[in-house]
Amino acid sequence: MRLVAIPELSTGGPPRPPGPELTLHEAGGETMGTTWQARFYAPSPQAAADAEQAVKRCLDGVVGQMCHYLEESDLCRFNAARAGRGVELPEPFFSVLTAGLKVAGESGGAFDPTAGRLVNSWGFGPAGGGGRPPGEVEMRAAQADTGWARILIDEARKRAWQPGGVELNLSSIAKGFAVDEAARALDAMGITSYLVETGGELRAQGVKADYQPWWVAVEMPPGAEGFPEAVIALCGHSAATSGSYRRAFMHDGREYSHCIDPRTGEAVSNGIVSVTVIHRECMLADAYSTAIQ
Repeated sequence: MRLVAIPELSTGGPPRPPGPELTLHEAGGETMGTTWQARFYAPSPQAAADAEQAVKRCLDGVVGQMCHYLEESDLCRFNAARAGRGVELPEPFFSVLTAGLKVAGESGGAFDPTAGRLVNSWGFGPAGGGGRPPGEVEMRAAQADTGWARILIDEARKRAWQPGGVELNLSSIAKGFAVDEAARALDAMGITSYLVETGGELRAQGVKADYQPWWVAVEMPPGAEGFPEAVIALCGHSAATSGSYRRAFMHDGREYSHCIDPRTGEAVSNGIVSVTVIHRECMLADAYSTAIQ
């Protein structure tokens, strides 16, 4: 396991604990093929119910825009666009795509939001697969349709151009963004102490009534028994973990991870089992953990 702290960790002044008029509430459910949870302090059951609904609306909005399993999503609309067409995108989608392209440039393509066709060729996309690596011809054809630098964007008009054959896959950044959106919704409602989690990506604000930060345990990968547990105190920051063990298949005695390196077209096999990144934004923690993995 590798734990990485990205800069920008200054929190300003010390946070205040929730007052006695606030009580701890919990909510959760399913979203984006995984689960979500939120723990927060609210003044009444009605305020807690309103907060839960606000979080749900945020998560549903991300699904409707960025899910590659829904044909009517904005992501699938972009993927289906003809070559050379400029596609107008909703502000949240455009922000996530722009951030993803930035991380792609910073990482030299280790993270690439245009790797959807390549991921599909390995059987980790919406259609699934037969538990075997793609043939060389299929893999190279899919890799040829991958390339973050091929995406041109118009900041003013919130538009991105489909160069032809590119399939976006935002699964390594959208969950983190959904956590950020939920956090912003809670902030807007005046909730100052909370922990939000979606599929293992987390963001926390404030401290609990006992003056303690929100303590979270880093998921330990298989085979890590006996190693000391990694625990993080989150207060105004996020944590995201990428693990090669989370999805994989065995073929001819070898394990192939769902972590695909867009630069080589191959499943990642570098000995790094798990990476956790701490950052103020969960969206960026999510993307950076994938890039480092």
